[in-house]
Amino acid sequence: MKMTLQIIWTKNATWKLKGYPRYWIKWLRLICSQSRYKMLYFLIWILFTILLLGFTLARSHPYRFPRFLAFESILSLIFLNAAVWFLDPFSFLQVFSWICLVGSILLVGYGFFLIKTKGHPEGDFEDTTTLITSGVYSYIRHPLYTSLILFSLGAFLKDPSFLGMGLVITTVIGVYLTARIEEGHNLERFGEAYQNYVEQTKRFIPKIF
Repeated sequence: MKMTLQIIWTKNATWKLKGYPRYWIKWLRLICSQSRYKMLYFLIWILFTILLLGFTLARSHPYRFPRFLAFESILSLIFLNAAVWFLDPFSFLQVFSWICLVGSILLVGYGFFLIKTKGHPEGDFEDTTTLITSGVYSYIRHPLYTSLILFSLGAFLKDPSFLGMGLVITTVIGVYLTARIEEGHNLERFGEAYQNYVEQTKRFIPKIF
């Protein structure tokens, strides 16, 4: 009986010893391939960050730096969760994530349409000559910034983490500071009409905030 067990153990031990090199080689290949992808993501993130920073520095708006903070946080969220962006597409988090992302795109598209058709911008699309108070602007003052918050939430839900939550909070802070500065600029530009508009609407969420 002892001899039989010894033979089985010896065979198992031999099999395991033979299997270990293959096992580790397979894992090393997987780790190396993941490392390459991570390095590629990191390099692309750096490239986009440099481009975004250059675009920010080229502008003269007083709120360009808090807006950069918001966009950079969203960019970081996208690359943080890039590997799982399309993973398990019918899970609850993924479905809710896509609702936020699609809602964000629709909202920003509608917001740009109103700026172009109702705001009559001169030069820069943000330099509107008419105060927009119709459409989604009749409920919130900054639909484009709301779309950024929605997009950051959608990107976060791809793979929730403490780091991702921190980036969402940073996005909200950047958007909030941008909106505050922009409202001061609009108050100087449109005067009492804008003050009345502020009293009748919310910043980002209708009836709430």
